[in-house]
Amino acid sequence: MLQIIQKARRYNQRTAIISKGDGYTYDQLLISSEKFALKLLQGLKDLNEARVAFMVEPGFDYVYVQWGIWRAGGIAVPLCVSHPMASLQYTIEDSRASIIVASDQFESLLAPLAKEKALSLITPDCQDNLTGTLPEISSEGHAMILYTSGTTGLPKGVVTSHANIEAQIIALIVAWEWQPDDHILNVLPLHHVHGIINVISCALWSGACCQFVEKFSPQEVFNIFQQRQVNLFMSVPTIYFKLITYWENLTDDQQDAITVCMQDFRLMVSGSAALPSSVMNKWSKISGQILLERYGMTEMGMAISNPLNGERKARFIGQPLPDVQIRLVDEYNNIVAEGKPGEIQVKGPSVFKEYWNKPEATKESFSEDGWFLTGDIAVFENGSYKILGRSSVDIIKSGGYKISALEIEEVLRTHPHIKDCGVVGIPDDEWGEIVVACLVLDTKEINISHLKDWQKERLPGYKIPRHYIIRDDLPRNTMGKMTKNKLKAMFVNHIDSRKLT
Repeated sequence: MLQIIQKARRYNQRTAIISKGDGYTYDQLLISSEKFALKLLQGLKDLNEARVAFMVEPGFDYVYVQWGIWRAGGIAVPLCVSHPMASLQYTIEDSRASIIVASDQFESLLAPLAKEKALSLITPDCQDNLTGTLPEISSEGHAMILYTSGTTGLPKGVVTSHANIEAQIIALIVAWEWQPDDHILNVLPLHHVHGIINVISCALWSGACCQFVEKFSPQEVFNIFQQRQVNLFMSVPTIYFKLITYWENLTDDQQDAITVCMQDFRLMVSGSAALPSSVMNKWSKISGQILLERYGMTEMGMAISNPLNGERKARFIGQPLPDVQIRLVDEYNNIVAEGKPGEIQVKGPSVFKEYWNKPEATKESFSEDGWFLTGDIAVFENGSYKILGRSSVDIIKSGGYKISALEIEEVLRTHPHIKDCGVVGIPDDEWGEIVVACLVLDTKEINISHLKDWQKERLPGYKIPRHYIIRDDLPRNTMGKMTKNKLKAMFVNHIDSRKLT
């Protein structure tokens, strides 16, 4: 029996999930997931790792559908509820899903595709008259395929086993000391590791409660906080930025009420994108909480984390989680010394099995001695890892220098008129790459000459962006993470039309 199911049976009448104002116990979750598994298994003994793509809004139905797929022996392929049809079709076709599960809200959207491809389309309702025995599921069997964001080329399906998922969960349970009395609010999309593993799976493994909001709004989040039940919160920097902006526009009394209720939180976590120092510092003043930044990827869950009890600094991601091995390697595959930049490479039971139907991509993602190549560059300083950026995007090679785009972004965000920014390198015959920046302002315009002078006081000359584009927002994916390759394309497309500043 799957460990997460065994764990759930210990908690009986405890509340597992709150969604749409209703509470659901662990018993209800187990019963509903069993019924749904039996529905999937009508006429079958085992799904035999058939891919089941499912599009269900976050909440109780989502969780019992996911658990039902696992209990029936299938591979869960969650679909993003905000993706366009072309993206949904790609995921369904690439995963070779044979079954589509769609809640009422999405049934009409997916029905034509299911009919065209001759796929089974079922709804997540559970029938009481179904009986049978569920199959024994091996922990080594494939459990889930999550698709990467696809910022370079088409998205790849990351295949994880039940054992991989269990290792990812256990590492966080130990490091962040999850307890049955914990209560977490989920505002994250559920086609990524962050929401599926870090929030839902860790909560339900621990006997804790996971609460959902139907649609994110800062007002709703703060209203739930003030009910004084939630004591954990995990999100992305963009969400924290939105919460800060909302809080700053409240009255003094309203601000004080929110600040007071957040003092009692046990833990607040930020991830999925680099946490700007400005956001970390502002949130600390508002909430009294120093955000815990951690590092992970779809391919391995979380690998490195700042300490639950100990110093936390922005852009320092901490130490390896339990049972995770980390090394930093230079471009010649040599392990680098402390204080020197190198690619993060990872080994351990949490690392994924393969990219779905992409053996060459899988092979290229591992070293000859079995370490997963993350493509992220970091240094180890003062007992902690510090992210410098992606080897392909955030590390800019200009005039013989390796420049961290994240470092420049941190400086630009401290300017009084810059709300947000994105820095990339674009090709240049003379320099290899030149540094450019996209700015989001809180004013209609900015004097670029003055901005460059301002930066000269804070950055070496070779790190100051040469050109700028002003936009209302940065290109982002569904997790709110800036998509650097789209940003690079914006500059390349505009450079000949001389729309750069």
